[in-house]
Formats: sequence, C-alpha cells, structure tokens
Amino acid sequence: MKRSLRHPFGDRRIFHRAGASAGTGTGRTSTRQPRRRSSRFSVEAILDAPDTSESRPSLRLRLLGIGVAGLLAVLGLRLWTLQVLQAPAAAQAVTANQIREVPIAPVRGIILDRNGHPLVGNVVTQQITLDRQAAKKHPEVVGRLAAVIGRTQAQIQADLANQQFSLYRPVPVLSDAPLSTILFIKEHQSQFPGVDAIQTAQRTYPQLEPVGPAQTSYPAAQVLGYVGTINSAELGSRKAQGYQPGDAFGQAGLEYQYEQQLHGTVGSQRLEVDSQGRVAGVLATKPATSGSNLVTNIDTNLQQVADASLASQVQSLRRTYDPKCNNKAGCYPGATGGAVVVMSPKTGAIYAMSSFPSYNPSAWVGGISQADYSALSDPANNQPLLNRAIQGLYTPGSTFKLYTATAALLTGLISPNFSYYDSGTFKTPDCQFNSTSCIFHNSAGDPAGTYNVAGALTVSSDVFFYNLGYLFYAKQSQYGPTPIQDQAAQYSLGQLTGVDLPGEVKGRVDSQAVRVKLHALNPKAFPNSTWYTGENIEMAFGQAGTFITPIQQAVGYSTFANGGTRYAPQIAAGVVSSDGKTVLRNTPKVLGHVNLSPANYQALLTGFKGVVQSPNGTAYGTFKGFNFPGGLAGKTGTADTVAGKEPTAWFAGFGPTADPQYVVVCVIDQAGFGATAAAPVVRDVFSYLATHPIGPPMLPPDSQTARNNVPLAPVSPGA
Repeated sequence: MKRSLRHPFGDRRIFHRAGASAGTGTGRTSTRQPRRRSSRFSVEAILDAPDTSESRPSLRLRLLGIGVAGLLAVLGLRLWTLQVLQAPAAAQAVTANQIREVPIAPVRGIILDRNGHPLVGNVVTQQITLDRQAAKKHPEVVGRLAAVIGRTQAQIQADLANQQFSLYRPVPVLSDAPLSTILFIKEHQSQFPGVDAIQTAQRTYPQLEPVGPAQTSYPAAQVLGYVGTINSAELGSRKAQGYQPGDAFGQAGLEYQYEQQLHGTVGSQRLEVDSQGRVAGVLATKPATSGSNLVTNIDTNLQQVADASLASQVQSLRRTYDPKCNNKAGCYPGATGGAVVVMSPKTGAIYAMSSFPSYNPSAWVGGISQADYSALSDPANNQPLLNRAIQGLYTPGSTFKLYTATAALLTGLISPNFSYYDSGTFKTPDCQFNSTSCIFHNSAGDPAGTYNVAGALTVSSDVFFYNLGYLFYAKQSQYGPTPIQDQAAQYSLGQLTGVDLPGEVKGRVDSQAVRVKLHALNPKAFPNSTWYTGENIEMAFGQAGTFITPIQQAVGYSTFANGGTRYAPQIAAGVVSSDGKTVLRNTPKVLGHVNLSPANYQALLTGFKGVVQSPNGTAYGTFKGFNFPGGLAGKTGTADTVAGKEPTAWFAGFGPTADPQYVVVCVIDQAGFGATAAAPVVRDVFSYLATHPIGPPMLPPDSQTARNNVPLAPVSPGA
C-alpha cells in the first residue's frame, strides 16, 4: 500500500489517496478517519428559499400603506393651512401686488384780507410731467425733454430720483409750462414717450406793492409764508393725516400755522398695476375736498402803506449823512432793517405787520431756484426771510419807560405828583467806584428841569428814570429784587405774546437771574453775572441786556392804551369752508391784566400825549401840524447798541387818545433818534387811518371778491 507524502507542515496524519477504497483491508483493523463536523450555516437560510422560509406579504403592505397615509395626511394638512388659514393673507398679498391706492391732492385753500380780497390765491396752470418707467425704458427722452423745456439732464434725473414724489404718479419736471412748449411736445409725442402735460393748481400772489423801494416785495410776505414740497420730517409727523411724498406743505407764516385748515382732505384713486409697476387702469376714484379759506385781520391797503413807508424811510436814512454818528465823527446810518406793527388795542387784531427787508413768495411757486434761495439766505442781504416783527430782538430804549413808570406807580414807590429835578446828570449815591463810572447822563438835547412822571415821559427825562432804578435797587427789602421786570412781564415783555404765527421769540428783560443763566450757558460771551446799582439803573430806562420784539412792544402799549387788558395778537379773523360756511371765528383772547387806577392811568396818558402834542415833547416836531381825529399819543425811544454805530430808533403811538382804536409801533435798527427815524413811519400809517378807518372783518367773505385775482390799486404813504 502506497502512502502519500506527509503534510508539508509536518502533520503525521495519513490521508488516503483520492479514489482509494474506504473499506478495510485484508483482516487488518481499519484506519481511523477524521471526524466530520456539521456546518453551522445554511445556504437555504441565507437564500431564504421558498421551500424552507414562511412568506409574510401582508405585513409589508400594511407598513407601506401607513407610510403613504402619513404623507397624504401631511400634504392635506398643508393644503388646508394654505387654503383656509392663510387664504385671506394670500388674497391680500395678491391684491396688493395688483392694485395700488394713489392719493389725490386737494386744492389748497386761499388766504384773504379782512375785506375778502385774496392775498394768496390759486391759479390753474399746465405742468409737464415725466413717467419714471418710460424714462427708464427710453433713456433718450430725458435729453430731448431737457432741450425743449430749458433744463439740464442732471436736473431732470434729480427730479426722477427725488423720493419726495410718489412712485405711482408722474414726476413734475416743469411748472407753469408755456403753451408753445406743450404744443411742441404734443405734436411730437412719439419722440417724448412718458411725457405729459396736466392741469394743476399752484399758488398765486395777486396783490402789488406801490412803486418805490418796496415794489419788488409783496404785502405781508413774512406773515403769509410760502408753500413747498413736504420734507421727510414733515411727512413722518403728518402721514396719518393722509400726506404723501410730493404733497404741498406750508413752510412758514400763515401757510404753516394753518396748514391743517388750508390743506383740505385727500382723495384717492385705486389703480390696477402690472408686474412692471405700470398703471393698467383706474378701478375707483374718491374726489378730494378743497381746503378751507383763511380770512385774516390784515387790511391790504394799510399793509401797503406800512411796507412802503418803512422801506422808503430805510432807504432815505442810508443816504442821509449824520454828523453826530460815531462819536460825532459822522457816518451814513446802516439802517439794516426794521418792522412795523399795527394792532387793535380793543381786540388784539393785527391790521398790518411789516418787516424790512422783504421778498416775494412767488419765488417758491414751482420750486425755488438755487440762485433765488441763495440770495434770500445770504446774510449780506440782511435776512429778508426773517419776520422782524416777531423774531427781531431790539434794545427798547426809552419806550421801556412805560413799564418802569407803571411799576413805580403801582408799587407806591412814587405817586403821580412825585417830582424830581433833572440836572442833566445823575450820580449814584454811595458809589463804591470812581466817580466817572457812577455818573449817568441825559441824552443830548434833553432839557433840565423838575418833572413829575407825566413831564418826565413827555421830555423823556433819563435822569428821572435813573433815580427810579436806583430807588428800586436801594429798597429791595420793601419792593423785592425785580419789581420792574415783574411789571414788564405783565405787559408781555420777556415772554411769548401768543401771536398765531410760527417762530416767535421771547426776548428777555435784564436781571441778575438772567445774567447768571447766560453766564452758565456761555461764560465767555457773558462773563458778568453780577448785579449792582448801575445794572438796575440801566435796565430802568431800557438799556443794558434787555431785548424785546416789536410785537411785544405793540402788545405792551395796547395793554396800556385800553386801560390794562392784555390781548393775544391775532392775524387770523376766521376760517371759511370751501362752500362758504364760517367754521371758525376768532374772538379776543385775554391773557392778563395790569391794574391801573384812573389817577395812575391819567398821569401816564398825559405824558404820552405830551410827547406828540406838547412843544416840549420829543416827537412834537414830527407830528406838528398833523391832525388825527381824537388826537395821538406815543413814546419815542433811542437805544444805544453797537459802539460807533447809530442807535436803534423806536416809536410807539396810539389814538384816538380818549378811546384808542389803533396802536402803531415802528423800529429801525442803526437808524438814529426815534423821533426823526421811526416816528415818520408811524405818522404815515396814522395818516392813512385818519381817512380809512378799519371796519369789521368780512366773515364769510363775498365769494365774487374772494375769487377776483385782480390786484387792488396800491396805496402809497400820504395817498
């Protein structure tokens, strides 16, 4: 028997050759075979043969069904959410994408004088507009349009980019367009896609000023104000009232003060807009309601007289050499500006309010040019936009003596019969400094003599009032630290008068408290916070750090003239709706009282009458031979302000003296003496009033008169 080779790894086990019999040999015991172990793995188990594994299709189908049902449930829930819960929001979003509501600007109300004549009206003009989408699609149209209307491409592009104009309205590029320009564009419409001419209402100023220095301005320009395009700040505060970008908005004066009444009620159009933002059609229109008309207390012809007289006087002063100016070195007065206020002491109604220099608000119609705006804003032109009647601050000079005299009489410091000798100088008793700083002098020409309060007012005795200032300071324990200032406040000084115009300033009456406050705010500009005898003396006759406005002066003298009742000055007489119904009638507003006894009132009145009627009066020369029914009274004022320049000139007059109907105040800065610089303007105003008394306001106004844009014949001083 053959044996196979041993296992290469040395295994001594012997394996039969392949094919050898497994049986036993001849009688020998058979060889032991290797033990076979059963496999742990089954191919059938791996393959899961059908004949060896149980099939379970129903379980898989159930699982698949549950998954599909879950997906359908989620999809159904989403569809329900979109179609039921979110349907209103989706519908609104779709509508918003397709429909735009565009406001329709109302026609602005007009401004009338007390007789129904238009001071500010409306006129229908043609306005050339350009559609933004068309300009974007046809950029060449900007150049063509610029060449035709006389503007630059940059200017038109700036208009198109201006966010003040609505995105869904054509942008105005030229207001008050000439007919020839409109016809040319219409005849060549194919060359001007998106360009159109529409009718629009814009402000017009029909009245005129008399020929002379005032003729380039407009009656009561600063009082009326002007209209411009609403800015972002104004839009933010008024959007709830229906204002939109591009709307007209009052920017100053009455236009601003009564914006709500003048503006009207905004209408609307519902426009269908395509995906490109182009208007496809108009769905609905709600008309706008015109603004109400404002009737003022202004008398146009009286206003013209005041404007012309003030402007003429300023020009005359500038041409007149004054040898006493600049410490007698001589100069031509600067006469930089001034104001006139004509007021009713019975009601507070303002009949005229002038400010010089002035301007014409028509410059803002259709948008003001840069050149015009620069000229109006240039300080070298003395700020024509400033309403000096309510914003100009002036040292009052001797016109302040009304307030000091009233304080002295009402506190009992003096009686109407108290007299004091005016030697021409006043030396402060117990002066702690050198003698020159303790001596105060009368103005040049003031006569020496013994005066009571009436006589002191007539001749404007400074020494008399120096003494009052000293006595109040010396007797503070009895009368308090501020008796003069407190009395001045009752007359309106140092506080707002309540005039219905924006921008009024308060001014101030000098005192230690005022100086301490100013010093704390700006120590360099106001280094002196002390208050000695000299400060009280200067304050008592209207000098030092006291600054007031002409409207405060008018209210103060009106309060005295009517016997002690202080009224709020009112420009507006009432408001009339567009259909002619009076919706607001202003009535006199009492703000305070000055308790003048008959004896005290007569003492002061006698002094003021003497200023005009007595040969010793400071304004006698100006009013000599002038006859006003019932007579006139008043007070001059000459206030030193800037060293080396002419003083500020004041005059406050009222009449008739027995029952005052008018108070007229004039101030001109750097003009000279009040009697020769300011009083002639007041005389001109009273000259007109003597033959043209003011009647009640026309409320409601005559509709035909209100619509008449033909100007009144301008009235010059003395006419």
